[in-house]
Amino acid sequence: MVMVVATMSRRPKSMSSEVETLGILAFDAAKTMCRLVSLFNSLSDDEINKLHCDVIKSKGVTYLNSSQENFLLHLAAAERLEELDNAAAAVSRLGQKCSDLGLARFDLVYADLKLGVIDLRKLQYNSRNTYKIIEKTEKLISASASLHSAMEYMVELETAEKKRQRNGTKPCQKPNMEYFNEKLVFQRKQVQNFKETSLWKQTFDKTVGIMARLVCIVYARICSVFGAYIHKDHSNKKNFMSFGFGFDDCCLLEHRKRRGVSEWYEESLHNRRMNRSVPISKEATSIKIVGVIKFLNNPIPMDFASSGGDGVEITMKGTKNDKVLKLAPPSTVGGAGLSLRYANVILLAERYLNAPAAMGDGAREALYDMLPGRLRVKVRAKLKGRWAKEEEKGSHGHSLAEGWREALEEMMEWLSPIAYDTLRWRAERYLEKTKFETKPTAMLLQTLHYSDLEKAEAAIVEVLVGLSCICLCERRMQ
Repeated sequence: MVMVVATMSRRPKSMSSEVETLGILAFDAAKTMCRLVSLFNSLSDDEINKLHCDVIKSKGVTYLNSSQENFLLHLAAAERLEELDNAAAAVSRLGQKCSDLGLARFDLVYADLKLGVIDLRKLQYNSRNTYKIIEKTEKLISASASLHSAMEYMVELETAEKKRQRNGTKPCQKPNMEYFNEKLVFQRKQVQNFKETSLWKQTFDKTVGIMARLVCIVYARICSVFGAYIHKDHSNKKNFMSFGFGFDDCCLLEHRKRRGVSEWYEESLHNRRMNRSVPISKEATSIKIVGVIKFLNNPIPMDFASSGGDGVEITMKGTKNDKVLKLAPPSTVGGAGLSLRYANVILLAERYLNAPAAMGDGAREALYDMLPGRLRVKVRAKLKGRWAKEEEKGSHGHSLAEGWREALEEMMEWLSPIAYDTLRWRAERYLEKTKFETKPTAMLLQTLHYSDLEKAEAAIVEVLVGLSCICLCERRMQ
């Protein structure tokens, strides 16, 4: 790409004649490429439209997380930028082995990009050249994934071969051994073929060059997608205009009052509690504070650090991950460290709702043990009070069970998706590191992490009380 080539050509190239290939680092490079292609796909028109029309406006996100579109979009932008920063840091580490000194100092190129030195208009997201780069990258990822699988299978065969050699071969096993040896030879040839077509035999310069272009393209797209939510009266508007692109094309989000996401989120919660019966109007959510992240002014890696206990700002610190994850205040499910537990509780309750026969005494006790102590007390007290009321009314067992079932099914329509996304978010980032996936990933705003703790626990209590009432009614009928 013109931008990257122009930027890197300012630096002299190494005179070394030896060309070094990736080798075993091919798999690290493939994972970084996957992250970049995934980010690229997550910023497509369809995905952004889905974010605006479906995710942000879904009942679970609106009720539990926030009804303020500005907050949710800033959270989405912060998370996507952090993912890009982590990918760019990985590219920079691989770049240290490049013979081209420009690629070897890609961290400086990325810093220049975020400072606004490079014209973002040259980075066309939907251009023909961009899609050629994506297509080439996907082919390299696919070949590297095939190599990874082939090498794993070859290791299994070689382990079995060593075991056979230790134990010796009986005469009756000779035909099988010949077939096994042919299979092992064929597998070694397969591995060698995949090495030739995958990243294994690619040079550092070529691989890092492709990834560097992708980083710049994705950064420009983030700026383009989230630029509509930037404060128009930013004091540095003229400075950005002088870099060669319009203010609307930038992605600079400044904290006017130096308040953090946590404080802003608390204000969001306060507004929702003051008016729970109706959604907050667009006018009511037009907060003067815009953002928390200076998208252009921070070289990698980026870190969120407390600024005198007064808010959150970005500083240069190490390569720690999940800064946006750690910003959740204690009043949220994630801030209390209960996201995964509550997601499992919700999904287990949904399973028992759909299959009541599976909910025996042991299953109920296991579900009950998953709850924190304070939630157990709430469930016990509410169940006792609710059942006493039904006894006074003399409600019929069958009609009562059906009424509870309908109410819980309606609640699960918006509660279970956010629980599923919570597990999906965690799996995509921590449990599926050996997979080479390029599909868009879930975002924190879709999960329970930033959900209001009080509201989430109230919903879970309702679900568990309703589930218990259904079981009691059905037992009474039997």
